[in-house]
Amino acid sequence: MTLPHHPIAVVGAGLGGLALARVLHVHGIEAALFDLDDSPAARTQGGMLDIHEESGQVALRAAGLHEEFSALVHPGGQALRVLDKDAVVHREEPDDGTGGRPEIDRGDLRDMLLRSLPGGTVRWGAKVTGARALGGGRHEVTLADGTAFTTDLLVGADGAWSRIRPLLSNARPAYTGVSFVEVDLPEADVRHPASAKVVGGGMLFALGAGRGFLAHRESDGSLHVYVAVETGEEWPAGVDFTDSAAAKAYVLAEFAGWDPSLRALIADAEGPLVPRRIHALPVGHRWPRVAGVTLLGDAAHLMSPFAGEGANLALLDGAELGLALAAHRGDVEAALAAYEEALFPRSEAAAADSARSGRLLFRPDAPRGLVEMFTAHD
Repeated sequence: MTLPHHPIAVVGAGLGGLALARVLHVHGIEAALFDLDDSPAARTQGGMLDIHEESGQVALRAAGLHEEFSALVHPGGQALRVLDKDAVVHREEPDDGTGGRPEIDRGDLRDMLLRSLPGGTVRWGAKVTGARALGGGRHEVTLADGTAFTTDLLVGADGAWSRIRPLLSNARPAYTGVSFVEVDLPEADVRHPASAKVVGGGMLFALGAGRGFLAHRESDGSLHVYVAVETGEEWPAGVDFTDSAAAKAYVLAEFAGWDPSLRALIADAEGPLVPRRIHALPVGHRWPRVAGVTLLGDAAHLMSPFAGEGANLALLDGAELGLALAAHRGDVEAALAAYEEALFPRSEAAAADSARSGRLLFRPDAPRGLVEMFTAHD
């Protein structure tokens, strides 16, 4: 039986995969995207993203979407506050509209990219379970429903635990030593005014030795908080997170002695507390050129979030791969070689920066390291 065939198949309809599909579409090239979610609304897309002018915004310009993006950014979102464990303010910056990293809701950005593609580009509910080389750069991809397809170019845009990465690399993400617990405080100005004041209009860093709060105000007025703890990989498994009261007590125990206004970010949270272990691929992860397949985004260079580069690099990876394929029509290998030549040093530098920032944030003298870093860029 002849299997369905797609000249370009992209596994994963996250930001990177969508950016690739959009840039290809702009250049008259069709791609098929396969995503395990049943629909675009199957799960929430996370909090705010700061889109950097030297990476994410470059990608959006290549996609012809920068003007639409600009209309969706969160006014005031680039404001910044840096506090210590006693809620003493060490640095405060307003958003005067001149910064190069405007904030946008991840869901709004993804929806914008989806709207920019022809209907049917994304095959929803298509969970990839594996892939194998057929020779000559072609691959066969199998799905959870038992079906399969073949492709001339397979792109793994499927995140940290990529099913496509093993075709290129034996590397697997490793625990970084930091775990997050995500919490939300909705309608903060009305329901949580004290917390709204602590966080401010944009981003909050409240840091101490080995732990802290990374929070931001979302475009709907809610607060999204990442509670960070340097700890062993077993830590989030120490409590049932479906029991919110028990989970709050468990996490609050890590912040004994912290100012009550910061502890309230946990104590007053509404909805579930979501634990997340932070993993990363080795800094400098790369692979030899393998015919007909490549990676982008977290599948290629999963890193800690402490430099804010993950989403930006995913967008840039997708755009640059699309541009390379458009520039080398009919020669996939030349396109992939050009793409990876730029990808590897760029992602290595960002991953090293992310790892360095993670160490800086939670130093014994925190938040001093972060304040010094911002001061050095003044």
